Amino acid sequence: MNIDLDKPRCNCGIFGIASNKDAALTTYYGLHSLQHRGQEAAGIIAAEKKNQKTVFNIHKDLGLVSEVFGDPSIFENKLVGDFAIGHNRYSTTGASDSSKNIQPFFVNYRLGNIAIAHNGNLTNAKELRDELVNDGAIFQTTSDSEVVLHLIAKSRLQNQIDQIREALQKIQGAYSFVVLTNNYLVAARDPHGFRPLCIGKLNGSFIVTSETCALDINSAEYIRDVEPGEMIIIDEEGIKSNTFKSEKIFTEESPKKHCIFEYIYFSRPDSKIFGSNVDKMRRKLGKVLAQNHPVVDKDGEKVIVISVPDSSNTAAIGFQTQLVKQGISSRLEIGLIRSHYIGRTFILPGQKAREIGVKIKFNTVKGVLENKTVVLIDDSIVRGTTSKQLVRLIREAKPKEIHLRISSPPIISPCYYGMDFPSKDELIAHKYNEDINKIRDYLEVDSLEYLTENELLEAMTDHSPDEFCTACFSGNYPIPVSHGITKDVYEN
Repeated sequence: MNIDLDKPRCNCGIFGIASNKDAALTTYYGLHSLQHRGQEAAGIIAAEKKNQKTVFNIHKDLGLVSEVFGDPSIFENKLVGDFAIGHNRYSTTGASDSSKNIQPFFVNYRLGNIAIAHNGNLTNAKELRDELVNDGAIFQTTSDSEVVLHLIAKSRLQNQIDQIREALQKIQGAYSFVVLTNNYLVAARDPHGFRPLCIGKLNGSFIVTSETCALDINSAEYIRDVEPGEMIIIDEEGIKSNTFKSEKIFTEESPKKHCIFEYIYFSRPDSKIFGSNVDKMRRKLGKVLAQNHPVVDKDGEKVIVISVPDSSNTAAIGFQTQLVKQGISSRLEIGLIRSHYIGRTFILPGQKAREIGVKIKFNTVKGVLENKTVVLIDDSIVRGTTSKQLVRLIREAKPKEIHLRISSPPIISPCYYGMDFPSKDELIAHKYNEDINKIRDYLEVDSLEYLTENELLEAMTDHSPDEFCTACFSGNYPIPVSHGITKDVYEN
């Protein structure tokens, strides 16, 4: 039983560093802070200069970062080099347990070594892959990321930077890449900027990574984001002069379409993405939720506000703070305790699985909840199965009422830009035709209210509403999805 099946699964986390004697170790710490973005597998490639040649040293495996790199000697004897890239993996589609799909991917071809780590999903991967296969390419994985390596290797251009640029101009969809060559660390972001990617500085080294929390763990300075449609090239000369060689991959400006779920759920609250602090945006989500969907105790007593830890903690703070501003008597409490020691997937044998359910992950603080009007704040509902079990668990603490408030709209459509949502038929909002009353009855709560899409965008105070992709809430996809693409092949 995977106890996290009822949450959207994140895309991936990437990290790259140039000109640092501890490149692989710094990458390890960066990946550790990005563990939330991918928990199935991890990998690091380090580029080492040896006898005037560049050698790529690689270590990757299934498991958490601490498991894959549990032996310290890996960094002393194997992952040697001054340049490195790393990747944490969640499969958005395809075989999650296949070691062949673990990134970074690496090839040696006519112009030397090249390795790539990818966060996102390519929407035209099927057409490109079919074309490459028809031309004789042999694929080793089911990953869309491998398509990019084949496009680079097939290019007849005479330097790797031009080949990378050419490949990026052919692909479509959501992507943030770090690419390692014999002489460069290259980073690129799709023209719409779906996925976050930022640049940092550590003494004389430059870092490119998914979130600023990966800079913080290494005491690195945040400089700026990689702009949508931009390719950053870092080499020894550039780093020594403290300058970037940067260029736009595309000449025409594309509208920004940041994934709004990065603010709702995926990114860590201590990160800064898309130019804003995640904590600030989540508090705002909670505030707007309370303004439009408050709860009042029918007997005039204090309302108890609790979160589903840990992803909803910040929204719950914003919600309860706003209730107080509106004159509603309330108190923020820790009503659910989450176990952090259950591993990625906890296998529950036999009939006991049905009985124990979410109890293996959560327990209630009964004294906080008993005979109280409880408002449970959660960031999203996907299938609804875990939410239903969680409500039943809270009922055992004998509250007066349970009101569920969701800091996002109902999810009605799958994502093809780097998130792993189920098929439409598995989404509870689609199953009940977005009838909130039917979803409420299924979840057995006294009331259920979501943010509307307009309210969600209202909360994004630092941005224009047009800057965000909300396809999972609206079904309006900003980039056409390849005909025949499924959630079973071509994944990152």
